[in-house]
Amino acid sequence: MAPIVIVGVHPVREALRAGGVREVRVGTRSDARVGEIVRLAEQTGVPVRRVEIAELDRLAAGERHQGVLATLGDAPRRWTLEQVVALESRPLIVVLDGVEDPHNVGAILRTADAVGATALVRQERHAAALGPAAARASAGALAHVRIVDVVNVARAIETLKSLGIWVVGLDAEGAQPYDRIDLRPPTALVVGAEGEGLRRLVREHCDFIAALPMRGHVSSLNVSVATGVVLYEALRQRDGLG
Repeated sequence: MAPIVIVGVHPVREALRAGGVREVRVGTRSDARVGEIVRLAEQTGVPVRRVEIAELDRLAAGERHQGVLATLGDAPRRWTLEQVVALESRPLIVVLDGVEDPHNVGAILRTADAVGATALVRQERHAAALGPAAARASAGALAHVRIVDVVNVARAIETLKSLGIWVVGLDAEGAQPYDRIDLRPPTALVVGAEGEGLRRLVREHCDFIAALPMRGHVSSLNVSVATGVVLYEALRQRDGLG
């Protein structure tokens, strides 16, 4: 597995704070924000290399790097379902079913971190690469959220259920409004690819299928936005708000 490259001032700052950065590269011309990154890297013992902007452009693969990027030393730890379920009494887990757009994955990671989700589960062969695009969209959350790679999402759902997790699928054709489902128990939220939704077998393995009521002219929300709505509903219920 190739080292993960994180680009941009804020994502690199968060990665340095989380630990595990092997090297920071900055452009030969830098501003005060990049200077802050250099100081933070030096404080944490991470080597800094000054390179031409062309090299940053190449490594960033088209993402806006703001003159700085970091490479992670080792691939982030990969967790098992059993390990993440055992971490908390009421886990909140996000499961991606074929979400392949790295910007959506990054945005979901950002929200998952914001609400304190336990982990994100993704299928190894049908998942966006955790590269510069996902890392930047996550605004640094990639360095903090636990990742579980699985071979088969439907089987992963069955494993989660056997471990005492209620599984809620999110789909435009869901039978229940998302805010009518009790999200306080140990819960996994399963979301599908934008425009396609949950695959049939995955949908059949869910305990509940939730939907977001739509009052306008479009039939659905962006998958990362929809995921965020439900995750914050789970947080609201668990914190006893409203």
